Amino acid sequence: MRRADFVFCLGYDGSTAIVDGRMQRTHGSRGTRELAEAGLFKQALCMALFDRDEAARAEILRLYNARTSHPVAAVEELERLYGVTGVPEGVTKVHVV
Repeated sequence: MRRADFVFCLGYDGSTAIVDGRMQRTHGSRGTRELAEAGLFKQALCMALFDRDEAARAEILRLYNARTSHPVAAVEELERLYGVTGVPEGVTKVHVV
């Protein structure tokens, strides 16, 4: 699975990743921090997870807590909130919608 596909993935249908093509075209050139600053925290978290960038994950948490009235204490909580668990194995196809 490519990084861009994982970042803008909406969900999975078996071994097929369903990707938001419009979001990917609009925001695909942004980096982790730029996505978070634009309020795209799920996509920023996915990018940081794919890159295994712990510093970026901490920065996303800081930016999230600065913008919300319901701050979370840890990156893991934020990942649970957005349903981001890691890059799945066994994805053989990508369907862009």
